[in-house]
Amino acid sequence: MSAFEFFFSFYGLLLGLSVAELVGGFSRVLHERERIRFGWLTPLLAIFVAIDIATFWNQAWVIFRFAPFNFALLVLGLVVAGTFYVAASVTFPRVATEGKRLDLDDHFWAHRRIVFACVLAANLIVAATFFAITGLSGEIARIPLGPIFWIGLAIFIGGTSIGAFAPSRKWVIGALVVLVAYHVFTTARALTALVQAGGWSLLGS
Repeated sequence: MSAFEFFFSFYGLLLGLSVAELVGGFSRVLHERERIRFGWLTPLLAIFVAIDIATFWNQAWVIFRFAPFNFALLVLGLVVAGTFYVAASVTFPRVATEGKRLDLDDHFWAHRRIVFACVLAANLIVAATFFAITGLSGEIARIPLGPIFWIGLAIFIGGTSIGAFAPSRKWVIGALVVLVAYHVFTTARALTALVQAGGWSLLGS
């Protein structure tokens, strides 16, 4: 087992629990659908959080693939994935109060600060790790980040900050829509690159 495989067996497990929380939360509200007004804010927030968790699998491959075994990296993974778990666990409500109709839009406004702040914190930790490692190794000047990276970083930090701290509901909704659109854009770019590469062989090289 390589150092990365050992690290990711721990890190990936914790991130997987966050995905399970999101899927489980959605299943719970479906089970209670007769007493729940869905709206669109909480489902859209769940899509944003779910795709952002998926980006952390990608970031783990990029940032930690060649990292040595180190206990500090396990603690870093615990902090990042644990922060995401908190965000995922409050995205959907636990249980509707017996006999009371639950509004998911109300739940969004009651918990959006925690969710956005946790997602922001986790991403800032990973971004700081990326810049610290590439800075120490001197590789930062050799990595072609490009304008899309910097624009995306600005959109993400600005959007999650607005979602967490802006007092205006219009600003928060606008930020959420932009963040989801940004994730859809990055996913579409990855899909386009996969199609242009001709997919992959199922029979091996």
